[in-house]
Amino acid sequence: MRVLVVEDERNLADAIARGLRKRGMAVDVAYDGNAGHEAAFVTRYDVVILDRDLPGVHGDRICADLAASGALTRVLMLTASGTVADRVEGLQLGADDYLAKPFAFDELVARVQALGRRATPAAPPVLAVADLELDPARRVVSRSGVPLELTNKEFGVLAELLKARGAVVSSEELLERVWDANTDPFTTIVRVTVMTLRKKLGDPPLIDTVVGAGYRVGGVS
Repeated sequence: MRVLVVEDERNLADAIARGLRKRGMAVDVAYDGNAGHEAAFVTRYDVVILDRDLPGVHGDRICADLAASGALTRVLMLTASGTVADRVEGLQLGADDYLAKPFAFDELVARVQALGRRATPAAPPVLAVADLELDPARRVVSRSGVPLELTNKEFGVLAELLKARGAVVSSEELLERVWDANTDPFTTIVRVTVMTLRKKLGDPPLIDTVVGAGYRVGGVS
């Protein structure tokens, strides 16, 4: 899942980003409304965590512009004010959810995960092909019933390939969906990650390389 945090309180923004990355999400951060507005329309995010009272472009404007664009991006609006009137106003602007500060981080994570599921086409609760199973909610992978230990990036790549249901996924698409904006676009990290993932998945091989196009999981009907 790709998430953008737009929050001018740097310590809070960085803390949210660190916590979400530990949960396996790819997270970018913008510390003002101008940077946040630009980022939200340059990259396709599943969820934008948006502070309402931002310097530069106001959070209300970013929210309204995203809603008007028709993007599938879901918006979780943060604010220091938790009155009913404020919540209603935020939702009327196009926010998908609303969370007042201070908040429990576990609740933030749960809301982001729920919004992320709404930002993409519905997928089975467990992704499976042949004897391989991946459970996104529990973040577990097994093959022939044997649990596999994957890194967050390996898990993310495998999830994206399984969700494609046999279609080819390019390196650029994997880089955009699994890594964040700080990753060098010319890096070989996708190829290296796929290589280590193949080793962990074992035989018979499940991930095919389509020369000049990308990768796909074989055996999908």
